[in-house]
Amino acid sequence: MAAITYKCPNCNGGLMFDPASQKYHCEYCLSDFTQEELDHPESGSPESGYAEPDAAGTQPVLYTCPSCGAQIVTDNTTAATFCYYCHNPVVLAGRLEGEFRPDYVIPFRIDRQKAEEIFSQWIGRKRYVPEAFYNKKQIESMSGVYFPYWLYSCRVDGELDAQGTMLRTWDTAGMRYTETKIYDVKRQGTMEVDHVARNGLRKANRQLVDSVLPYRMNEKENFSMGYLSGFLAENRDMEKEQFMTDVQTEVRQFALQSLQNQAGNYSKIQVRKKEAGIRDEKWSYALLPVWTLTYNDKARGKIYYFALNGQTGKVCGKLPVDRKKLAVLFFSVFLPMFLLLMIGGYFLG
Repeated sequence: MAAITYKCPNCNGGLMFDPASQKYHCEYCLSDFTQEELDHPESGSPESGYAEPDAAGTQPVLYTCPSCGAQIVTDNTTAATFCYYCHNPVVLAGRLEGEFRPDYVIPFRIDRQKAEEIFSQWIGRKRYVPEAFYNKKQIESMSGVYFPYWLYSCRVDGELDAQGTMLRTWDTAGMRYTETKIYDVKRQGTMEVDHVARNGLRKANRQLVDSVLPYRMNEKENFSMGYLSGFLAENRDMEKEQFMTDVQTEVRQFALQSLQNQAGNYSKIQVRKKEAGIRDEKWSYALLPVWTLTYNDKARGKIYYFALNGQTGKVCGKLPVDRKKLAVLFFSVFLPMFLLLMIGGYFLG
């Protein structure tokens, strides 16, 4: 699989970002470099091959899959690669424009070896998955992909006006008494909301891209193309305006529910008025890491997937079912049990 590569300052070999060490590793001379060392090479050293996105020969470009339409970011020296969605070849579509440059990136923390270990442990608990989904060749096609996400931050000023009812019941001398107290409940406060994520890829599987959330956003880095070396990256095709109403509604509801949860332990609470105002809104654009493995079931015309959060290790997936294994289970377990019950019923009857 072709991916973005950067040149080693020592030998001009290809550099790859290593999630385990958080450094760039040269597979030829075995040198390791930090981000800072690539950004600021020592005086007198060979010119670093690490380049900004607008430097000649390293500009990011878009390849479009002719089969499913997914867009993949790679460098302009790549002639062909394959789509991690459907495994079909993709062709050059055009250069990635400056407006699509992300603000942040969360680098991969989980390397390929660890990702394969997690996948093997996870798939080991799934008994009826076709072997083709987890054979050696299939596992080797696992892709490290940076997915595009919009991140929304703001402050929410919330106010709650409600009536709380407190009931107390007790029995005395065979009589039951109930005491009712009514309280005015007022709550207000300001909530800081940071980095509500929305995936910006229209064709992305919503279940996949939502299930790998959340990420530890405090570990985000200012975007540098170097973090993409050795990985694939998707470009967004949805703008923040498409998520504005949905995100604002979610944030308001969460803030008001939080105020109501802090209202107290009343037997009943009746809300008279609630308001939530949003201010200091800020959108940023980030690439977030996911290990993904897909399985194209041509017989059924379906694509199944495994996804692993490349930072936290959270796993999700939609798996195919091997009907032959289910048939074996039926004939070896359920059918004999059914026959035994029938025979037992016959003799008992």
